[in-house]
Amino acid sequence: MYEGPVRKVRCEDTWRAVRRAWEAGETAASLAQRYDVGLANLWRRRASEGWKRRLTADPDPEPPEGWDQYARRKQAAFEYQLEETRLLAANLAEAMRGGPLEQVPVWHLGFVLEWRAENLPPEAAARDRAWALRHGWTAAFWSETGWLHPLSYLDAVTLQANRDAWREDAGLPPGAAEAWPC
Repeated sequence: MYEGPVRKVRCEDTWRAVRRAWEAGETAASLAQRYDVGLANLWRRRASEGWKRRLTADPDPEPPEGWDQYARRKQAAFEYQLEETRLLAANLAEAMRGGPLEQVPVWHLGFVLEWRAENLPPEAAARDRAWALRHGWTAAFWSETGWLHPLSYLDAVTLQANRDAWREDAGLPPGAAEAWPC
């Protein structure tokens, strides 16, 4: 009498565990061995039940200079930016206490002038106006009656007066995106 291979029957709990593990990324061969299921049966079930692997994000590609050099460069850039920010904060704080406006970067001038007009005595605002009138384009900061325009207006005047500097900072070559800044 012929005795063929003994048919292995696995319970549904086993097949659910196999499916979860396969969908999580394990290989079919390792699962067939671990759960003692036939590889052909595993593939047949996968196809008939529509098992799908979870999509995983691609790993970050290694930078050309390697991770250590990349980290060193990033830390140096961070430290430079930190120092620049601290220097800006110190200059703005000094100007907001009534100090000279010469060290205030052009992009922050409107903010500092508005803050000083609201928080310092009127004599300071008069000195600020006299100082700014020497620079030509900043005369547009004040109305004909001597009132400082709102900050949004001051920023717009600054941007238009320094359009070329903004475009250079933004990396826009001559002739490209000529409508900007608007």
